[in-house]
Amino acid sequence: MDAYLDIETTGLSPFSDTITVVGVYRETPEGFILRQLVGHDVTRLNLTAVLDGVKHLYTYNGDRFDLVFIQSRLGLELKSLIEHTDLMRACWCKGLYGGFKAVERQLGIERTLQGVSGRDAVDLWWRYIRRGDNRALRTLLDYNREDVVNLKALRERLGGEQPV
Repeated sequence: MDAYLDIETTGLSPFSDTITVVGVYRETPEGFILRQLVGHDVTRLNLTAVLDGVKHLYTYNGDRFDLVFIQSRLGLELKSLIEHTDLMRACWCKGLYGGFKAVERQLGIERTLQGVSGRDAVDLWWRYIRRGDNRALRTLLDYNREDVVNLKALRERLGGEQPV
């Protein structure tokens, strides 16, 4: 079974910043489902449970960001447990460069939530934590949901290839 993973964090350092959201869009016998771990629910045990039965994991820039954060903050080396493909490398093989949003635009993959970036995701988290702004949390979760769902769309546009 396949899964698509994306995280949100409080910054760019896997040593001093924390993971705020882990989104996993995963295959089940009934179809694909979305699971999101938020705040204190982002634990090694919970992530392992969400990924139970997954054979192949897909990320975008996961080799340099998502999986590094997960290993640093949760002590979980996913690549030793699950086969992993970083779709950014598959994009490079097809001449598609830039961040995930730029590649989405190049391939015509649409987003409902416009104008929200990774930097905005950090601000949304702090608005939720400091002000109890539940709307900010909903926006952050919507942003993360679009990221993981669009990873699946990206893989399909790339022809489902699994580069070595």
